Amino acid sequence: MRKLVVQQWVTVDNIAAEEDGGLSFVSGEPFDDATTNPFKESVMGFIDSVDTMIIGANTYHQSKGYWPHAEEQGEYGEKFNSLAKFVASSKLGDAPWGDFPACSVTRDPVATVRELKARSGKDILLWGSLELMRALLDAGVVDEARLMVCPAARGKGTRVFEDARDLKLVGATAFDNGVAIMRYEIKK
Repeated sequence: MRKLVVQQWVTVDNIAAEEDGGLSFVSGEPFDDATTNPFKESVMGFIDSVDTMIIGANTYHQSKGYWPHAEEQGEYGEKFNSLAKFVASSKLGDAPWGDFPACSVTRDPVATVRELKARSGKDILLWGSLELMRALLDAGVVDEARLMVCPAARGKGTRVFEDARDLKLVGATAFDNGVAIMRYEIKK
């Protein structure tokens, strides 16, 4: 069965968005010239392991103007933009994605994730979208959290986990750029 994997960039103190909503702490983008090959290989390996992405409406609105046109993202951008995409929204009627196939809009993301997990295919990525992530965690459909831990602390901001969660570490890899990728199984 396919897994739903949440990916979040975070600080060492569990902040996924700064007080202003920003992500200035994010380091080690896979397409950056300063990024080492092992990190790039890890990020590319992950994008190759998924074929579907689900995002919330806010993340969709923040991403649709950049990602479909981000040629500087190279192979990563091509793969990212080619994923089948679902946007969880109660208001959107359609969700275009530049010249790539439009995102499907779902009014019931829990049911959509359950249906997607029952189909054959690669894993499903939940990208950003903290509110949606929390709703899917509460519904018990998230299988893994993949935290891209950046070498920074912010003290204040929006935390990834705001309530008690039991997690099981299934992988941890540190990279020369200071980023550590921590993979946790979500205990249900």
